Amino acid sequence: MSEISLSPDGGRIVYVTPQGTRGSSAVVFDLTSDKSSAIGLSDGARLSPVSCGWASSARLICKFYGIGDVGAVRVSYTRLLGFDADGTHALYLGRKSSDSDRINQFDGNVIDWRSGDGKVLMARNFVPSNGAIGSNIRGDYRQGLGVELVDATTGRGQMVERPDTDVDEYYADGQGSIRMKSEMPTHADGQLKGDVIYSYRPTGQAAWKLFSKSLRDDKDSLDPLGVDGTRDVAFAAKRLNGRLALYSVALDGSMKTELVSSNPEVDVASIVRIGRHGRIIGATYVTDRRQIDYFDPEYKKLAASLARALPKTPLIRLLDASADESKLLVYAGSDVDAGTYYLYTKATRKLDGLIDARPELTGVSLGQMSAVRFPAADGTMVPAYLTLPPGGATKGLPAIVMPHGGPNYRDEWGFDWLVQFFAARGYAVLQPQFRGSSGYGDAWFANNGFHSWELAIGDVSDAGRWLVKQGIADPGKLGIVGWSYGGYAALQSNVVDPDLFKAVVAIAPVTDLGRTKDEAEGFSNHDLVERQIGSGENITKGSPARHADRFKAPVLLFHGDTDINVGVGQSRLMDRRLRAAGKKSTLVVFPKLDHQLNDSTVRAELLSKSDAFLRAAFGE
Repeated sequence: MSEISLSPDGGRIVYVTPQGTRGSSAVVFDLTSDKSSAIGLSDGARLSPVSCGWASSARLICKFYGIGDVGAVRVSYTRLLGFDADGTHALYLGRKSSDSDRINQFDGNVIDWRSGDGKVLMARNFVPSNGAIGSNIRGDYRQGLGVELVDATTGRGQMVERPDTDVDEYYADGQGSIRMKSEMPTHADGQLKGDVIYSYRPTGQAAWKLFSKSLRDDKDSLDPLGVDGTRDVAFAAKRLNGRLALYSVALDGSMKTELVSSNPEVDVASIVRIGRHGRIIGATYVTDRRQIDYFDPEYKKLAASLARALPKTPLIRLLDASADESKLLVYAGSDVDAGTYYLYTKATRKLDGLIDARPELTGVSLGQMSAVRFPAADGTMVPAYLTLPPGGATKGLPAIVMPHGGPNYRDEWGFDWLVQFFAARGYAVLQPQFRGSSGYGDAWFANNGFHSWELAIGDVSDAGRWLVKQGIADPGKLGIVGWSYGGYAALQSNVVDPDLFKAVVAIAPVTDLGRTKDEAEGFSNHDLVERQIGSGENITKGSPARHADRFKAPVLLFHGDTDINVGVGQSRLMDRRLRAAGKKSTLVVFPKLDHQLNDSTVRAELLSKSDAFLRAAFGE
């Protein structure tokens, strides 16, 4: 289930939930009558809804995502549609264009939901169109990213910011004004330089003024995360002692900058907003668990009260609020609880349970997740999460090392469906936050897990060795399972140490670094991907598909054939090379599915086949 949204009057919620195997529906729940109705939005064949929000208490705007072919290139695209709360009066809210010079890939994004009068500020991608041949009617030649005030009922838009081809993003202040923008310069051939230029409008002025420049190799940039119009400030991230900290920056023209939140161990991860105007009330960071540093006194006090009221579900988030902030949507969960959504009413201080995030798991015992540290070969202590199967077994277990994707990512303490499946089947699961993971500062990031793959893969392998040394894992029943970059790590770890893991499950993995660079050919980020991956011997040494002869463990590969993050050709190449080298390899390709494999039947098949494969490899 996606995050839920509260109507401006606080009377209804809406959330997107699976319907069938690949389809989705929006569920509208009336908080007064306790009645719900489902709006079928997609069968999953083309477009799938990502989220829905309230333009007014009677009108919804839903964002859809899809993948399509443009010539020989497969690309993603988004579309916005408006609906009445009962699902009627559907209306496409993007800009209609015919005879256009190029495709309209991302046609709209709500950047300010405003007070709930049915009109929202929407960043729209303008695509130029020409007049019909032989006609005296001029075409619309506006192009680039602009902002319009859009009526969600009629679709009519009023121009707020004229389209600009150089602009990548606009920042609204929650008060109906656009106060910041970002531009991403390109080379003459259209390739991104990797720089970002941020501009802002000082209070009461129309002209833009430089806010900051984030240059490609700059380690001291000031990168805005959001604007709070109620305080007339921007909140921005900047490094402090090698880690990202949060600063407030005055938008009155003085650029007065003050430190708001920092942590000596980890980066500040994000800002926390509340209400339809998006007031910024706090910042988050993740040590062993995600923490929220509230700098709004009212919400800091409320968060403390909620923590006392819900001690068994310490992952508490404020998700949304009514227009007057008298009612709040609250989520609370933990490692062994997928979570519950609540409605909090300020006037009565009452907390009412609404819906469970995963009602199917009610009464099911889950494995507890613990934060641990293990030593890498060079003595560095690597953070990780260890989940043991429910029931109390702790020694001599079948075990899995599960490196995360990204690699610019990190795992967190909390419910994880993939981890919990394997724990329920009796496996110990260790998730290493290897060097190359994000969130731990510049030194830990170590130039990312592709460019510095030897360091990252070394930590992943050391995670397996630690499981064996601690007696948690039976050395003959140690496997590795990963998705995306995690799949790459699972495969490459067997190139580095073929004897350590006895079975490999790789889901949508990168298998050849050179091919990854080739997949970015024709896209504006090709140069950036090339810099991330590296070149020379790094490509040859760091590509598991080029070392299939070293594998001893059997390999199981899964991939969707419409994956645009990592092409299915990567898994096909790995499978072909392994088979040619006389190794055991099985490839399962899922038709018409992308990187996330969002199909309940397919995910169930993936889990059951992975379990059976691991048990067979372990001789069970």
